Amino acid sequence: MEVNQNRRQLTGSSSDYVMNKNLSDRAVEDFEIVQRAVHYKEERAYTELMSRYKEAIYNMMLKMVHNREDADDLTLEAFGKAFSKLATYTPRYAFSTWLFKIAINNCIDFIRKKKLNMLSIDDPIEANNTQDYSSNLRSGGLDPEQSYIRTQKLRLMRSYLRQLTPKYRLMIELRFFEELTYDEISRELDIPLGTVKAQLFRAKELLSTLMQDSRRSGHL
Repeated sequence: MEVNQNRRQLTGSSSDYVMNKNLSDRAVEDFEIVQRAVHYKEERAYTELMSRYKEAIYNMMLKMVHNREDADDLTLEAFGKAFSKLATYTPRYAFSTWLFKIAINNCIDFIRKKKLNMLSIDDPIEANNTQDYSSNLRSGGLDPEQSYIRTQKLRLMRSYLRQLTPKYRLMIELRFFEELTYDEISRELDIPLGTVKAQLFRAKELLSTLMQDSRRSGHL
């Protein structure tokens, strides 16, 4: 009852923003907390936002960088960047969506600088397709020739990924490296399932094209 009343008050205000009427009750509550932080400078409001999303942000960062210390640092950086421009947030979309985008973009920049491998190259490009991203790397010790081949293909795969936009690189990482389902990716990024499927299809299509072009040119 209280959330619905607050929703009516917020949507009926004369502020510069336009609230999305489809926001969930939790998103409306988040916006109220943001308002307290921005307009009343409540330290407790910042703490509440962190307590709501710190674990989720940390888990996402850990999935992307595979290092707990880096994930901790990136989580704090994400909140730092979000809080520094909290006044720019508007309720056209959920606060969680806005926060996750900041965290993901910051993490992608970090990965770019560190040149971390974001892709599992053990999986096929498409189901029932014998063309995979690389040789099977899950076996035991590799002989020198196998090790050399693996290194070359990893280097080549990194070059492919650098040619994709951050959005598509992230989709590939979550689906093929983290092995998340479409539904899990949708929940993690707070985007529609249809968008996930479309972006993954496009990402795989782009990678496939890059690999085919490389094969034709004799580089793969």
